[in-house]
Amino acid sequence: MAISALQVVGLLVGGVGTIGTFAVTAMPQWRVSAFIENNIIVFETIWEGLWMHCIRQANIRMQCKVYDSVLALPLDLQASRGLMCVGSALSFLAFVFATVGMKCTLCAQSSCQDKGYVILTAGLLFILSGVVELVPVCWVANTIISDFYNPLLNAAQKRELGEALYLGWVAALCLIAAGAIFCSFFRCCEKARSYGYSAPTHSSTQSQHKMAESSYSKSQYV
Repeated sequence: MAISALQVVGLLVGGVGTIGTFAVTAMPQWRVSAFIENNIIVFETIWEGLWMHCIRQANIRMQCKVYDSVLALPLDLQASRGLMCVGSALSFLAFVFATVGMKCTLCAQSSCQDKGYVILTAGLLFILSGVVELVPVCWVANTIISDFYNPLLNAAQKRELGEALYLGWVAALCLIAAGAIFCSFFRCCEKARSYGYSAPTHSSTQSQHKMAESSYSKSQYV
């Protein structure tokens, strides 16, 4: 019962991380305009994401435009676009493997050992997707912080950390936590299987006693 509950928790955490990864990939709030020094135009907010940039005016009107060319983007956003797509695909694949390999899933053609390996695959994919997602999020955050403290840049060109980066860190941690849960479940299954093979069953012990009694009775008759 505890193992099934642990699987459900891992699947829920992995599902949250997967949905968060897709949301981070699509959100435009990676870079947000910073209102510092002489930049006092607070009624206009600029968002820069992986696929588009948006301008929001007075929290009423918002206009978004898709980037004309990938080559026009900075290097960190170009790499982040590809890495986030890979992370999204890995997280979705891990969620599918986790759903198939759960103990409560009925699959007549697969044994418990096969499901254990499926769970291990899901755990490793979750961890890999979380690490892949951390790379672009941390990269973009480091670029934003470096540019913010760069005295050669104008205040209008400086940006702050957007909501997508914070959500990306949370989603990546959820994916890694889900992967750790499924990997630990696989280790528990392996230990239980090894103990099951080594420990004699009650029925085998009774059969051994019966064989010993029958052989003893035969020796008495002889």
